[in-house]
Amino acid sequence: MSQILNCFLVDDDPDDREIFALALHDINHSYKCTTAKNGVEALEKLSKDQAFLPDFIFLDLNMPKLSGKNCLKKIRENSRLLQVPVIIYSTSSYENDIEETRQLGATHYLVKPASISYLSELLFAIFDGQEMPFLLGFER
Repeated sequence: MSQILNCFLVDDDPDDREIFALALHDINHSYKCTTAKNGVEALEKLSKDQAFLPDFIFLDLNMPKLSGKNCLKKIRENSRLLQVPVIIYSTSSYENDIEETRQLGATHYLVKPASISYLSELLFAIFDGQEMPFLLGFER
């Protein structure tokens, strides 16, 4: 992993955005992390800035203005973004949410882990392209 990774985190919770940034920092890798506070803001950024094409999109489910599921649906309708992995990043571990986002085109479903170090491990594995199950984030 020698290139600079461009991550796009869509999450309305400032604490979760900070935890994500700390986990990225722990990976000790070059990255740029752009954030959006809700699905509407994310879609505006992705549609208005044609030069912005993230390597990975991390998407929370429960957000104001536009839910993560509806945002995912819109992202997958955009042909420019079809090859971008979209990882659901949520506290929800409901089977219905997991299955519905799989059907909508999510690449992985990451249940927000309790520890930053475990999140760092998972992010490293995702960025490294390691073979992983769809559902991630449960502590070992």
